[in-house]
Amino acid sequence: MTEEVKSKAAGPVRDLSIVLPAYNEEANIERVVREVATFLDQRSLDYEIVAVNDGSKDRTKEILDRLQAEMPRLHPQHHPQNRGYGAALRTGFDAATQTYVFYMDGDGQFHIDDLDKLLPLADEDNIVTGFRIERRDPFVRRLNAKLFGGWLVRILLNVRVKDLNCAFKLIPKKVLRSIKLESTGALINAELYGRAIRQGFGIKEVGVHHYPREAGVQTGAHLSVIIRAFYDLFRLRQKIVSGE
Repeated sequence: MTEEVKSKAAGPVRDLSIVLPAYNEEANIERVVREVATFLDQRSLDYEIVAVNDGSKDRTKEILDRLQAEMPRLHPQHHPQNRGYGAALRTGFDAATQTYVFYMDGDGQFHIDDLDKLLPLADEDNIVTGFRIERRDPFVRRLNAKLFGGWLVRILLNVRVKDLNCAFKLIPKKVLRSIKLESTGALINAELYGRAIRQGFGIKEVGVHHYPREAGVQTGAHLSVIIRAFYDLFRLRQKIVSGE
């Protein structure tokens, strides 16, 4: 149910919610928010930026609150405690009010300019996702992605995409209203695809750039996180198959 598309023609997106999950990203979040706002201002889109601070222990909350005072389209969401990547995305999705929802991480490893590749492909019946042309992550993260997203998710959830966890996705709000997401951690992308496909939605893919992390510390490659994701995947399959 996927197709790789390279078109750059103008698309239908006129209003957009940008969701930026962030955990301990004081070194990156202001730059990312400002770059997103500059990009969208130049494209005359009706937009909002929903930055989700997932219980950061550094100055991420302080920075977002300061930026909100000068950027009326920025709507920070704050978790009092760290709840997990999936929970941060779900908070952002719930707070999003526009017809389309785009998300990318607040760590600066993607650049908002590549959204120009996704926007022309948008329609309300498909998720448009990037796949990393060259992944700039440590070996452990790349190995986990190959094992987890490369074959296990295909077998259990019938999800066939090049880059399962690429944090560069354009999702119609229609899709998010049609499914119920429950994952709080790394399984969120597999659940999003699995439930969307079962509801009859499709997936379009296009290559995007990925950059080395310049500051801060990655949090998703811990062994405990990976083991939990594999365990939760089997439970998720049972729920999706049974229609829960």
